[in-house]
Amino acid sequence: MLGAMVVCRFVHFCAVLLLFGFCVFKPLLLRARNGGAYDRHKGWIERGLAWLALGSALVWLLLVTHSMAGSWPEALNVETLWLVLGSTFFGHVWAAHVVINVLLLIVLQVRSSSKAGYLLGLLLLATLAPVGHGAMLEGWRGQLLMFNQFIHLVCVGAWLGGLLGLLLVLMRADRQDVDRVLRRFSSVGFVLVAGIILTGLINTRVLTGAVWPTPLFEGFALILLIKVFVVGVMLLLALFNLVMSRAGRFAVLRTSVTLEWSLGLIAVAAVSLLGTLPPLVIN
Repeated sequence: MLGAMVVCRFVHFCAVLLLFGFCVFKPLLLRARNGGAYDRHKGWIERGLAWLALGSALVWLLLVTHSMAGSWPEALNVETLWLVLGSTFFGHVWAAHVVINVLLLIVLQVRSSSKAGYLLGLLLLATLAPVGHGAMLEGWRGQLLMFNQFIHLVCVGAWLGGLLGLLLVLMRADRQDVDRVLRRFSSVGFVLVAGIILTGLINTRVLTGAVWPTPLFEGFALILLIKVFVVGVMLLLALFNLVMSRAGRFAVLRTSVTLEWSLGLIAVAAVSLLGTLPPLVIN
């Protein structure tokens, strides 16, 4: 069941993070004349990600219920599901999460780009923050950790979803447009990376009681090390992308941005696994 939970977490985190970042990409970085390919694909991509988020959220609920009930017949029992939703911290958070997801789907069916959609996307992301290690701590420390995790998710989502949007822009754009968009994205991207690193360090310090968990090449610490390495390579690729844009090497640029985005998904996979591992909290 651990493998199924890791896969489910990965799919759901990817869907929610990409949906949020994809939604905020256009008003943040694009001007109207840059949005051709982006606008043509925007609606169905957003709705597809929202449906994927809802489906994986329901599977996640069933997996958690199974872990609590101990068997699938019990987990699929309506009374058991209601008990989990109504009597556990996870259930309260997840009920709100699923409701927000449904509302977002309704909004996206009516209108792809709207303030309500952006707000619901942000709330959907926010309700992921209490799920995982953030729920381990009580009182103000737990609340601060959840807020820090929320900022971390916002930065990650904006970066990954922005990269997906950037790939669409690169499909059809002239050299001047690409250079302008990439400069805006890079300016915001480096701020997002700084936020990811800072909030990540805070998460590690609070959860483990140390700047870095030990032993270095085992369990939680090893997966965290892989995640940090992947993020470092993504940052180097972002710098490489700027050079390729200035040189007008658009074919290389598209490949590099695709690789950067793919590495981002690998980092999310590492996070999905980290959420199932004990961080070895030091009191």
